[in-house]
Amino acid sequence: MKASELLVRCFEAEGVTHIFGIPGEENLDFLEALSNSSISFVLTRHEQGAAFMANAWGRLKSHPGVCLATLGPGATNLITGVADALLDRSPLVAITGQVDLMRLHKESHQYVDIISIFKPITKWNARVEKAFIIPEVVRKSFRLSAIEKPGPTHIELPEDVAGEDVSGHPLPPSEIAYPKPEPHLIHGALRAIKEAKKPLVLAGNSVLRGKASSALREFVEKARISVTTSFMGLGAVPSDSEFFLSTYGLQPRDYISCGFDRADLIIAVGYDPVECSAKYFNPNKDKKIIHIDFTPAEIDAHYESIELVGDIATTLRMLAERVDFQKDYIYDTKLRELIKSSFNFSLNGFPLKPLRIIQEIRNNLKRNDILISDVGAHKLWIARFYPVYEPNTAIISNGFSSMGFAIPAGIVAKMIYPERNVIAVCGDGGFLMSAGEIETAVRLNLPIVCLIFNDSSHGLIVWKQRMKFGKDFGCRFGNPDFIKFAESFGAIGYRVNAEDELSPILRDALSQKAPVIIDCPVDYSENLKLSETLSKITCPT
Repeated sequence: MKASELLVRCFEAEGVTHIFGIPGEENLDFLEALSNSSISFVLTRHEQGAAFMANAWGRLKSHPGVCLATLGPGATNLITGVADALLDRSPLVAITGQVDLMRLHKESHQYVDIISIFKPITKWNARVEKAFIIPEVVRKSFRLSAIEKPGPTHIELPEDVAGEDVSGHPLPPSEIAYPKPEPHLIHGALRAIKEAKKPLVLAGNSVLRGKASSALREFVEKARISVTTSFMGLGAVPSDSEFFLSTYGLQPRDYISCGFDRADLIIAVGYDPVECSAKYFNPNKDKKIIHIDFTPAEIDAHYESIELVGDIATTLRMLAERVDFQKDYIYDTKLRELIKSSFNFSLNGFPLKPLRIIQEIRNNLKRNDILISDVGAHKLWIARFYPVYEPNTAIISNGFSSMGFAIPAGIVAKMIYPERNVIAVCGDGGFLMSAGEIETAVRLNLPIVCLIFNDSSHGLIVWKQRMKFGKDFGCRFGNPDFIKFAESFGAIGYRVNAEDELSPILRDALSQKAPVIIDCPVDYSENLKLSETLSKITCPT
């Protein structure tokens, strides 16, 4: 067989069902092999969209998503989505074409050193210079991509190697097994928790990746310890649980900071510093911390910890089985009520207030429906105020935090969960960075709903500029007619023209059999009110 055929067979052996990308001259042999395989090729409108789709696939399926591009500009267009997978901890395998090996030593059309470019944004990458190494390269790529902390790997296949004759067979995938902490470490951690007067759990993204949400709930309910989550940890504990306080990371000071200030022990479960720095919850370096994760803790002067390294769900169950105490969390009850009552923002008026939009979205979605948030001012409102009840039902990019993520991720979420409603929430800035993928959604007949927070600006930067300088600069732009834009692709468009229109529009949009775009004007003057409220925090006594 050809080397490209062996590569595809190896992908099949790894359980790959979809590859997202854009073809090019240098991967024609690979595309031909793919056309005769069990793998579906999803043509995207931009390589960045392909990388975001593979990224979201990895995050939702806990199995590496795969994206494809040709050499040169095709490969470099993948970079943002691949880098996002690195810091959002999404397993992803990228494959790119390249010129013949005999041209690599000299200046050549479209040739740049993609291996070197991708090295700092991947866990591992390699060029296939001999066809017979393909099974090892593929197995290593998928294994390294999937093991903790998961992330992207990259395979480069030169054009001449792709067409070589080769014999071989895939290497079988092997199960990844993580250790469990030694009993004496479990006992030491339990002793610290039992002795603590005000422990607090900080749950991060690894809880969801490790399918440890139920184990976390069992532990906190038995020990009666309150929980705060990072943005990407939303859903680790249901928002309506009596033990859930709030998300952490909106800004350096939020009401949850009262909980951190009072805590004498922080139980960091799956905490990842790419989301929020430990210096914000342990500024004086005086907090006792228990680190529970698949991997050892990052070295940080603000994060000296007792480490329980191993499978998170197993560790939490070992702790829960041995809990013989219950913590007094009267203060946390007061704090929870304060968090719920502290934001008495007006929900009336037009353009709509951010909180009103979020409430209308939540009211029109079931508990296990999926919201995908792009990056912008709306992300902060969603992470802080959108109730999440199940793991992986609020997907936010908060490691690399790349704009343009939501539409490609929404497409993949609908592919994986066709029975669920999927809403991709975008700012008008982020929407146009991936707007071409609306055609992909139409072509694939995937009825996602894309709701645009429309303020004709990069609202988050306007917010930051006004807080720091009292004015904004360089952030204003015009927008197309989003209804005509939607219709030109074969999608359905709505515009919210009054404050009472959003809810019926959402109900109608979610019943459609085609992709939908909702143009929703937003009043972001509420951003400064939120910052002002948080600047005047008074913690309960």
